[in-house]
Amino acid sequence: MRLFLIAVVQSMLLCGGQVLLKFALQKMGGFAWTVHFFASQLTNWWFLGCGICYAAATVLWMYIIKNFPFSMAYPMISLSYVFGMLTAMLIFHETIPVTRWIGVALIMGGCILVAR
Repeated sequence: MRLFLIAVVQSMLLCGGQVLLKFALQKMGGFAWTVHFFASQLTNWWFLGCGICYAAATVLWMYIIKNFPFSMAYPMISLSYVFGMLTAMLIFHETIPVTRWIGVALIMGGCILVAR
């Protein structure tokens, strides 16, 4: 159960990083090889938030694979798919078909079986 709880936090951080990356890319505008373009990206706070989420998720992942069997730890990454689906619905207001919800239920069931 401890692995499951830590993996949930790690997956939420990964999902948060992806959401912040999407916001950063939406704010970014068109790409250009100019000093102004790269300077403007340094003040894009969404990128900073994305990096912080990824860094925290990486540190947590290092803890997980150091302290738990890899065969149990690695499948737990799939929890990020579950959080991604919920985020798509709640934040981005996407319509999710029933087949995807069935897939999410199977992923959650698999994680519970692996964690036992």
